[in-house]
Amino acid sequence: MAFLSDTLARVKPSPTIAVTTKAAELKAEGRDVIGLGAGEPDFDTPQNIKEAAKAAIDAGKTKYTAVDGIAELKAAICAKFKRDNGLDYTPAQVTIGTGGKQVLYNALMATLNPGDEVVIPAPYWVSYPDMVLLAGGEPVVAKASAETAYKLTPEALKAAITPKTKWLIFNSPSNPTGAGYTKDELKALTDVLMRHPHVWVMSDDMYEHLVYDDFTFCTPAEVEPALYDRTLTVNGVSKAYAMTGWRIGYAAGPVELIKAMGKIQSQSTSNPCSVSQWAAVEALTGPQDYIAENNKVFQRRRDLVVEMLNAAEGIECPVPEGAFYVYPSIKGCIGKTSEAGTMIADDEAFATALLEEKGVAVVFGAAFGVSPCFRVSYATSDEALREACGRIQAFCAALR
Repeated sequence: MAFLSDTLARVKPSPTIAVTTKAAELKAEGRDVIGLGAGEPDFDTPQNIKEAAKAAIDAGKTKYTAVDGIAELKAAICAKFKRDNGLDYTPAQVTIGTGGKQVLYNALMATLNPGDEVVIPAPYWVSYPDMVLLAGGEPVVAKASAETAYKLTPEALKAAITPKTKWLIFNSPSNPTGAGYTKDELKALTDVLMRHPHVWVMSDDMYEHLVYDDFTFCTPAEVEPALYDRTLTVNGVSKAYAMTGWRIGYAAGPVELIKAMGKIQSQSTSNPCSVSQWAAVEALTGPQDYIAENNKVFQRRRDLVVEMLNAAEGIECPVPEGAFYVYPSIKGCIGKTSEAGTMIADDEAFATALLEEKGVAVVFGAAFGVSPCFRVSYATSDEALREACGRIQAFCAALR
């Protein structure tokens, strides 16, 4: 349609949202479908956070706020960064947006010029490349593999950097793999960045608190303090606090960058929801004990899914350190034909046939930049996961 912007041709709709939508449509038609596509905790928002939101409504805190967030939430965010990451920020260095996605997008819009490059490790969250393209930049994909546990190596990072590189987008624990970088692994990457002072770091720490076993989270500006002045540390309340629908993300970084991001936000959405901001204050300053309790449930589900998927013919599933995803390889399934006669030429064909024949919705690996794989979100009940993995086992066993 000639009326539409040429920019739209540069991007595609979110595949993860498309899978969730397709699963919902099939359910509405009466099909027995188990959706493993959504990156959303199935836990309810903790009661103390809901009560804080109700109190904000009753107190009339329902008006416009400062464009990039209320002072109380900025103070809570500064305290969080000091408490959890050993990072010192002032409120002037903090911005609050309508979810982490807006914060990332604002930063790209505020900094990218045509031809600027952004290094994105793959597998990547599906939105990173498209947000770079929308902002007029060029995504440069640096691929990781199962052999490196889907973690970017210093050599791959070094090879991806050019004089045009403006940002590295870093995500640990990762969506889609759940891979978390140890302090030593991250230090090896920051050592490369120290040799390229023109490259800034956008650290997406959204899954910071969702870590398992004895894994310890760390973030780039914490590991290499010399990167502090060129790092934007991004986080939010969506995952750890089961607040996906409340839409609150935040970031801290250099004042000049934060001001520029606020300028973008002032002419797009203006302030995030006032009630959600007050709920987020309680999330960050109130009790934190339920995070560890929820993590016990997530770890149990992770172990269940990894064990059952590794028992499926043609599938190899690594054990992730965090988040609530696994990213199994289906190398052993490629080239085979399903029971209903579908040729499994790639991971998209695998995911489509799995949904149509067994009623299990997963996201195919090509959407995340590394194939042949698929992503499973285990942020759903043990019962649903056990049934879904059993169906995946049956689907794989029937491949010929």
